[in-house]
Amino acid sequence: MNDRTLDVERVAPPRRRSQEERRRHTRQALLDAALIRMDAGEGFDSLSLRSVTRAAGIAPTAFYRHFASMDELGLALVEESFRTLRAMLREAREQPVPRDIIRRSVEILVEHVRAHHQHFAFVARVRSTGNGVLRQAIRGEVRMFTSELATDLARFPVLREWSTEDLMMLAGLLVNTMIATIEAMLDVPVAAPEAESEIVRTAEKQLRLTLLAVPHWRSSRQTGP
Repeated sequence: MNDRTLDVERVAPPRRRSQEERRRHTRQALLDAALIRMDAGEGFDSLSLRSVTRAAGIAPTAFYRHFASMDELGLALVEESFRTLRAMLREAREQPVPRDIIRRSVEILVEHVRAHHQHFAFVARVRSTGNGVLRQAIRGEVRMFTSELATDLARFPVLREWSTEDLMMLAGLLVNTMIATIEAMLDVPVAAPEAESEIVRTAEKQLRLTLLAVPHWRSSRQTGP
């Protein structure tokens, strides 16, 4: 027995994926295929089951093992897309508070838009032109994200005495700025760094203007009639 034979024997055979792993892989392939089709210019409502399964490389009948309808696939995409936003919030939460928290927050947002362009583009498109089921799901996800942000804001000393209502109001203003920034970023061509820099500069100014009022804000419950 020579060294070559020993080397071959040492190589373990490739592990066969379990049925559950294959199922998750096929489901993800369908989600990715829908994103790719939309990234090519199709609206979600114009996507057909056959075009998605063809792009995913599976038989049309296999679709129903994973989703009951195209709307259910769309809802899964909404959930997957907002998972990236929540990951962004967790990343910001786990890092030490930087000296310029506004600038770093915008940088993190820009990095996530670049890394998850298809998800952000899907949400932006469906939010304005999609069907009612998906729009309602997106509104619900935005409310949940705003609530998470409000909880994070309450940890800052200057905001610890704020009411839940006021924290939600501030979080809503910040989320609205974030959404406007994302949508502006999605419209910028890849080879247009000047335009991207202007969007970043505008986002920073808007956030600074919003937060300038924080130390001076008094809730109507505190100031009285």
